Parts: sequence; C-alpha cells; structure tokens
Amino acid sequence: MIGRMFSAALAAFLMALPAAAQDTPPGDPAPQLAAAARQVALAHVLTGDPEVDEAARQGLDGLSLELTLRTTVEPGPPLGIDVDQDDLSLLTFLYWPVTPDQPAPSPQAYARLNRFLRSGGVILFDTRDGDVAMAGGPGSGADLQRLAAPLDIPPLAPVPEDHVLTRSFYLLQDFPGRWQGNPLWVEASAPSGDTPPAAGFRTRNDGVSPVVIGANDWAEAWAIDERGLPTHQVGRGIEGERQRELALRFGINLIMYVLTGNYKSDQVHVPALLDRLGRAEADAFADDRFDDRWDDRP
Repeated sequence: MIGRMFSAALAAFLMALPAAAQDTPPGDPAPQLAAAARQVALAHVLTGDPEVDEAARQGLDGLSLELTLRTTVEPGPPLGIDVDQDDLSLLTFLYWPVTPDQPAPSPQAYARLNRFLRSGGVILFDTRDGDVAMAGGPGSGADLQRLAAPLDIPPLAPVPEDHVLTRSFYLLQDFPGRWQGNPLWVEASAPSGDTPPAAGFRTRNDGVSPVVIGANDWAEAWAIDERGLPTHQVGRGIEGERQRELALRFGINLIMYVLTGNYKSDQVHVPALLDRLGRAEADAFADDRFDDRWDDRP
C-alpha cells in the first residue's frame, strides 16, 4: 500500500513537470543508428554504471530473441545510447534504467528526448526497486524525478484493465519483471469530450503513451548470457519461471504496442526518415525490395 501511495505521489509530480528547452535541429545519424533503425533494434540509455548497462543490454538481447522466436518482429542487436551524444530520430523504443548516481542529461539532450517523445518514440523508465517499494521503502522516486523533470511528460495513471498493453499480443493482467505487484504508469485517458489538443500525445501517436513507468526490473528478468541462459534469478522454482515467462510476455506486448500503435504516425515521417538514412540507403532498400519480388516470381 505504501509503495502504491508513493507511486501515486510520483505520478502527480510528473503530471506537472515543465517542458524542456526548445528543440535544436539534429545532425546526421551515426551509421550504427541508421543500421538500428533498419533492424528495428531495441535501445537502452547508458547510465554510466557498467553492471546496470550490461544487464540492460542482456535484457534487450533476451527480449529481442523472444520477439524473433514468437512474432514477426526480428530486432537487430540492442544498442546502448548516450543521450548527450546520439541522435534519437531513427529510434522507436528506449529502455531507461534509473540509477542513483546517473548524471542528468544536458539541455540539448533533453531537447532531443522531447523531440523523440513527440514524434512517436516511447521510453520505458524502470526504477528497478520494486522489492523496496513493496516493502514501503523510499525507493528511487527522487532519482526518477531528477532525471524526468525536464521532459514533456503528460498526465499519468495506472494501466487500466482494458488498456492495449493488456492484449497487444498476449492477454495479461499484471506486468511482472524480476519483481511484481507494483503499478505500471502510462498516459492517463483523456476526459470524455476532450478536443484533440487537450487529449495529449495519444492523438499524435496513435494511442501510444510516450512514457511507461514502473519498478519491476524488467531487464534482469529478460536477460540472457551468450549461451541463451537467464542471468538473474526470478522468484523460486516453477513459480519463478512462470513469473519470468510473464515478464517476457509483457516485453513482447510492450514492443508490439509501440510498433503497431506508431504505424500510421510513422508513415507521415517516412520521407524525412529516408532523407536522414541517406539516398544510398534508400536506394539499397528499394533494390532489396525489387530483388525480393524478382525471387518470388512464378
């Protein structure tokens, strides 16, 4: 109960956060970012903590593998993002593990992050302290507030029972990670009769919340080593493995929600994306499509 009350207070704080500084035009994307965009690679924010960053990489590696095995989405290798240096315009999803010693990004980085959110990108903030929150401890709420304050975050609310995240691929009632029982926060539903400008990001991003916030440490539940084996214990025995499976199902639901919800909005940005990928990349993409059609001829 205390953990949920704390989460509610955190959400109320985030509802009133100011927007960041004005956007500045991005530069040309790095080759690895262009490759990540083509491969629908999942990305994580580099925190400066080697253990946390490695767990995030292994977690997205495990989730990418399960997406490839279970769905038509086949992500490339996960990508670590330095928000102070890297262009975000070609990315769709960012996993952001919150750490106590993580330095706040620069004003220019916050401008890029706000542009990312407004153009259909989604950030999963994971405070990773679900065990502490459930026990009534202070948790990492202050660290999240410090890092999220300059972001243009809409009003938030716990995921309702009929939310798309509960049924985008699997039918789910909870969203466990290494921990469970903590609320998951998304953009609050607009009051009945709201005009599109007051309805928030959903009208621009096909119903997708720009941020998802929780404390269940999903990366460590998804994480695998180079042999494909889990790297962290989740629960105990059969119940623990069931919890890990549900964590993977949440991850799959989340990525399908991000990708399918953004489909129509992404089409608006296709010319700009092709321009930023470069004409050579666009021509190669067109050649590949031609070759595929030729190979499928009767």
